[in-house]
Amino acid sequence: VQLQASGGGLVQAGGSMTLSCAASGRSWYAMGWFRRAPGKEREFVAATSRGGASTYYANSVKGRFTISRDNAKNTVHLQMNNLQPEDTAVYYCAADTGPVNTDPGRYHHWGQGTQVTVSS
Repeated sequence: VQLQASGGGLVQAGGSMTLSCAASGRSWYAMGWFRRAPGKEREFVAATSRGGASTYYANSVKGRFTISRDNAKNTVHLQMNNLQPEDTAVYYCAADTGPVNTDPGRYHHWGQGTQVTVSS
């Protein structure tokens, strides 16, 4: 499967942004979003199960970010509200045929990453 992420850019603190990830091939993937800030390890952001019934969020984004999916379009979205400078990072979408997981090591397919920069 190939994953194509889009929607990154520059936004002021308190603003909103939506990332999208389009997947080719089979549609029954658990999908997640991860991010890597400069000088930091890659970290989990949000994930959704294959049907979208289950969603998981990192504590740092809970209540501000929402993950959703459109299986008809093989697309997953990450709606990010009230963005803060600490959200600045390269965001990656990931997919796997296994159960939804917050561990990046469990995902076998990765998109190219999209930069999100939040100015203060």
